[in-house]
Amino acid sequence: MRLILIVVGALWGACSGLLLPRAAHRLSVDPEEPWNGNCPDGHPITGTFAGWLGRAHCTDTTGRYAYGPTTNNPSPSTPCGPYGPRTPAVSTATALVCAALAAATGPRPELVVWLLAAPVAVLLALVDLRVHRLPDVLTLPLAAATLALLGIAAALPADAGSWPTALYGGLALGATYELLYLVNPAGMGFGDVKLALGLGTALGWYGWPVLVTGAFAGVLYGAVYGLGMVALRRAGRKTAIPLGPFMLGGAFTGLLLGAFAVS
Repeated sequence: MRLILIVVGALWGACSGLLLPRAAHRLSVDPEEPWNGNCPDGHPITGTFAGWLGRAHCTDTTGRYAYGPTTNNPSPSTPCGPYGPRTPAVSTATALVCAALAAATGPRPELVVWLLAAPVAVLLALVDLRVHRLPDVLTLPLAAATLALLGIAAALPADAGSWPTALYGGLALGATYELLYLVNPAGMGFGDVKLALGLGTALGWYGWPVLVTGAFAGVLYGAVYGLGMVALRRAGRKTAIPLGPFMLGGAFTGLLLGAFAVS
């Protein structure tokens, strides 16, 4: 049974990962700017759901130039570059994340919650790495949906967590990050605070020790990355780094440990 879940999780991750580079490109804009409506070469993005779903390459074949008007005798458009990270890499990474979660969680109802949240987490990491931003359109629904879906999971047989602790865990981690933000606003963005709500909810499902472990792991990963960049002279001590991917990595670590512990 567990092997089947691992295969299903990997397939889900691989398929959902195919759609992430386009969404990451559209979301990778500065605050207050509209979502990106053009491919990297300037062609309008069209397709399913107003262009949000689709392959990560531009399909423009009209002969338009990137940022100029169409000439009287336009030459065919050359293929545009990818919207962002290479699709196979993103798809593979998402598949591995989902497969690992399936292997650790097994046939328990919370696995559905983790598999639904995983592609959103990967998308958040991609956006934060590109523009140092965690959009509200992802972080807030992630927190609300995780809490609601875990409430459903708690009502089903064979669950291995606690919904009240998930609720309190989200509030606790969110409050902790808000305090850190107030103490040192230059050290993190408020998007990190909103992300902490969802991550605390997921980690709290398996109890306070898992919450502390996942939160600490995220800080540790970020610190190691920052020190490594300084040691390699690719960043200074005051250089801002995207904290979101490391918070997500820490939460992933905590979920794996928590799920294995109750197996």
